[in-house]
Amino acid sequence: MASPRTITIVALSFALGLFFVFMGTIKLTPRLSKDAYSEMKRAYKSYAKALPGLKKMGISSVLLRKIIGTLEVACGIVLTLVPGRPKDVANFLLLLVMLAVLFFHQLVGDPLKRYAHALVFGILLTCRLLIARQSDERPEREESREEQVNAQEKNKVKVS
Repeated sequence: MASPRTITIVALSFALGLFFVFMGTIKLTPRLSKDAYSEMKRAYKSYAKALPGLKKMGISSVLLRKIIGTLEVACGIVLTLVPGRPKDVANFLLLLVMLAVLFFHQLVGDPLKRYAHALVFGILLTCRLLIARQSDERPEREESREEQVNAQEKNKVKVS
Protein backbone atom coordinates (compact mmCIF):
# COMPACT_ATOMS: atom_id res chain seq x y z
CA MET A 1 0.00 0.00 0.00
CA ALA A 2 1.33 3.41 -0.94
CA SER A 3 1.95 5.91 1.84
CA PRO A 4 -0.24 9.02 2.14
CA ARG A 5 2.80 11.11 1.22
CA THR A 6 3.29 9.19 -2.03
CA ILE A 7 -0.40 9.48 -2.91
CA THR A 8 -0.28 13.22 -2.25
CA ILE A 9 2.79 13.70 -4.43
CA VAL A 10 1.33 11.66 -7.28
CA ALA A 11 -2.04 13.45 -7.11
CA LEU A 12 -0.47 16.92 -6.97
CA SER A 13 1.96 16.07 -9.77
CA PHE A 14 -0.78 14.81 -12.04
CA ALA A 15 -3.22 17.66 -11.35
CA LEU A 16 -0.59 20.38 -11.60
CA GLY A 17 0.90 18.81 -14.71
CA LEU A 18 -2.45 18.78 -16.50
CA PHE A 19 -3.19 22.35 -15.45
CA PHE A 20 0.12 23.64 -16.79
CA VAL A 21 -0.21 21.69 -20.04
CA PHE A 22 -3.63 23.28 -20.49
CA MET A 23 -2.51 26.82 -19.60
CA GLY A 24 0.65 26.58 -21.69
CA THR A 25 -1.36 25.37 -24.66
CA ILE A 26 -3.72 28.33 -24.32
CA LYS A 27 -0.69 30.64 -24.50
CA LEU A 28 0.59 28.91 -27.63
CA THR A 29 -2.49 28.30 -29.76
CA PRO A 30 -6.09 29.51 -30.12
CA ARG A 31 -7.36 25.96 -30.75
CA LEU A 32 -8.59 25.39 -27.19
CA SER A 33 -10.13 28.82 -26.63
CA LYS A 34 -9.92 31.78 -28.96
CA ASP A 35 -11.05 34.18 -26.23
CA ALA A 36 -8.45 32.97 -23.71
CA TYR A 37 -5.74 33.08 -26.38
CA SER A 38 -6.67 36.66 -27.29
CA GLU A 39 -6.64 37.62 -23.60
CA MET A 40 -3.17 36.08 -23.19
CA LYS A 41 -1.89 38.02 -26.19
CA ARG A 42 -3.26 41.26 -24.74
CA ALA A 43 -1.84 40.55 -21.27
CA TYR A 44 1.64 39.73 -22.56
CA LYS A 45 1.66 42.93 -24.65
CA SER A 46 1.07 44.91 -21.46
CA TYR A 47 3.84 42.95 -19.67
CA ALA A 48 6.30 43.67 -22.47
CA LYS A 49 5.39 47.38 -22.44
CA ALA A 50 5.94 47.52 -18.66
CA LEU A 51 9.40 45.95 -19.02
CA PRO A 52 11.34 47.96 -21.61
CA GLY A 53 14.46 45.93 -20.77
CA LEU A 54 12.92 42.94 -22.54
CA LYS A 55 12.73 44.85 -25.81
CA LYS A 56 16.39 45.86 -25.44
CA MET A 57 17.26 42.15 -25.11
CA GLY A 58 15.23 41.38 -28.23
CA ILE A 59 12.34 39.68 -26.41
CA SER A 60 8.98 40.71 -27.82
CA SER A 61 5.61 40.04 -26.18
CA VAL A 62 5.06 37.16 -28.61
CA LEU A 63 8.40 35.56 -27.78
CA LEU A 64 7.81 36.02 -24.03
CA ARG A 65 4.37 34.39 -24.29
CA LYS A 66 5.76 31.51 -26.35
CA ILE A 67 8.70 30.94 -23.98
CA ILE A 68 6.45 30.82 -20.93
CA GLY A 69 3.82 28.72 -22.72
CA THR A 70 6.43 26.23 -23.93
CA LEU A 71 7.97 25.99 -20.46
CA GLU A 72 4.54 25.35 -18.95
CA VAL A 73 3.68 22.63 -21.47
CA ALA A 74 7.07 20.90 -21.20
CA CYS A 75 7.18 21.02 -17.39
CA GLY A 76 3.51 20.00 -17.20
CA ILE A 77 4.23 16.91 -19.29
CA VAL A 78 7.20 16.06 -17.06
CA LEU A 79 5.08 16.49 -13.91
CA THR A 80 2.35 14.28 -15.36
CA LEU A 81 4.34 11.50 -17.03
CA VAL A 82 8.02 11.36 -16.04
CA PRO A 83 9.00 9.63 -12.78
CA GLY A 84 11.78 10.62 -10.40
CA ARG A 85 13.96 13.71 -10.01
CA PRO A 86 12.95 15.41 -13.29
CA LYS A 87 9.59 16.14 -11.63
CA ASP A 88 11.33 18.19 -8.95
CA VAL A 89 13.25 20.14 -11.60
CA ALA A 90 10.04 20.79 -13.56
CA ASN A 91 8.31 21.78 -10.32
CA PHE A 92 11.09 24.27 -9.53
CA LEU A 93 11.01 25.76 -13.05
CA LEU A 94 7.23 26.18 -12.86
CA LEU A 95 7.59 27.82 -9.47
CA LEU A 96 10.01 30.33 -11.02
CA VAL A 97 7.54 30.94 -13.86
CA MET A 98 4.74 31.56 -11.32
CA LEU A 99 6.94 34.06 -9.49
CA ALA A 100 7.64 35.84 -12.79
CA VAL A 101 3.93 35.89 -13.63
CA LEU A 102 3.12 37.33 -10.19
CA PHE A 103 5.78 39.97 -10.80
CA PHE A 104 4.29 40.82 -14.20
CA HIS A 105 0.79 41.17 -12.75
CA GLN A 106 2.04 43.42 -9.96
CA LEU A 107 4.07 45.48 -12.43
CA VAL A 108 1.05 46.32 -14.58
CA GLY A 109 -1.21 46.85 -11.55
CA ASP A 110 -3.66 44.02 -12.13
CA PRO A 111 -6.24 43.39 -9.40
CA LEU A 112 -5.95 40.26 -7.24
CA LYS A 113 -8.65 38.38 -9.14
CA ARG A 114 -6.49 38.52 -12.29
CA TYR A 115 -3.54 36.77 -10.67
CA ALA A 116 -5.09 34.73 -7.86
CA HIS A 117 -4.63 31.55 -9.90
CA ALA A 118 -0.88 32.15 -10.14
CA LEU A 119 -0.74 32.67 -6.40
CA VAL A 120 -2.70 29.49 -5.65
CA PHE A 121 -0.75 27.34 -8.09
CA GLY A 122 2.53 28.79 -6.82
CA ILE A 123 1.54 27.68 -3.31
CA LEU A 124 0.55 24.22 -4.61
CA LEU A 125 3.89 23.89 -6.43
CA THR A 126 5.71 24.89 -3.25
CA CYS A 127 3.76 22.32 -1.22
CA ARG A 128 4.44 19.58 -3.77
CA LEU A 129 8.15 20.37 -3.78
CA LEU A 130 8.37 20.44 0.02
CA ILE A 131 6.50 17.14 0.37
CA ALA A 132 8.67 15.52 -2.30
CA ARG A 133 11.89 16.71 -0.67
CA GLN A 134 10.72 15.69 2.80
CA SER A 135 10.05 12.13 1.70
CA ASP A 136 13.57 11.89 0.26
CA GLU A 137 15.25 13.05 3.47
CA ARG A 138 13.26 10.95 5.90
CA PRO A 139 14.72 7.47 5.17
CA GLU A 140 18.23 8.83 5.70
CA ARG A 141 17.28 10.02 9.17
CA GLU A 142 15.75 6.65 10.06
CA GLU A 143 18.86 4.84 8.83
CA SER A 144 21.13 7.11 10.86
CA ARG A 145 18.99 6.51 13.96
CA GLU A 146 19.33 2.76 13.49
CA GLU A 147 23.09 3.14 13.09
CA GLN A 148 23.26 5.21 16.28
CA VAL A 149 21.29 2.62 18.24
CA ASN A 150 23.51 -0.17 16.92
CA ALA A 151 26.64 1.80 17.81
CA GLN A 152 25.35 2.45 21.32
CA GLU A 153 24.59 -1.25 21.81
CA LYS A 154 28.12 -2.17 20.71
CA ASN A 155 29.64 0.40 23.07
CA LYS A 156 27.81 -0.94 26.10
CA VAL A 157 30.12 -2.52 28.61
CA LYS A 158 29.04 -5.85 30.01
CA VAL A 159 29.17 -5.81 33.79
CA SER A 160 29.32 -9.18 35.55
